[in-house]
Amino acid sequence: MLHLFYVELWLTARLLPLLIAGRDLASILRLAEGNGRTPYRGLDPKLISAAVMRTTRKPWLMRKRRCFRQGLLGLRFLKKAGYDPALHFGIDANSLETPIVSAHCWVVLDGQPIISDILEDMVEVHIHTSPDTKTS
Repeated sequence: MLHLFYVELWLTARLLPLLIAGRDLASILRLAEGNGRTPYRGLDPKLISAAVMRTTRKPWLMRKRRCFRQGLLGLRFLKKAGYDPALHFGIDANSLETPIVSAHCWVVLDGQPIISDILEDMVEVHIHTSPDTKTS
């Protein structure tokens, strides 16, 4: 199972720029959610996080959107392992007055950042959770 996980992660990371090209955010997030199957159920979330970070450390595409790539992959593979992660999005409040807004995303599991982390001066603007996740 572990070998298959690494192969699928590597392949998905390489194809991700092509898979999301031309899609809106809602359809990209549905794609990242997967089909509900959990072939990697029980795989340690720290192992998944480390593998995602290692796989994306030298991106050949999406260089300026590395955290987005990591977030999508983290969301997808944590879901495939049976976890219920949330993908958080934030913007740098200081960049709102500039021509290019600076944004960031990170994955949270059980209330703790597991892939990336909120950056200083980031204002959280959206949290993506699974449609079946109930929030209070």
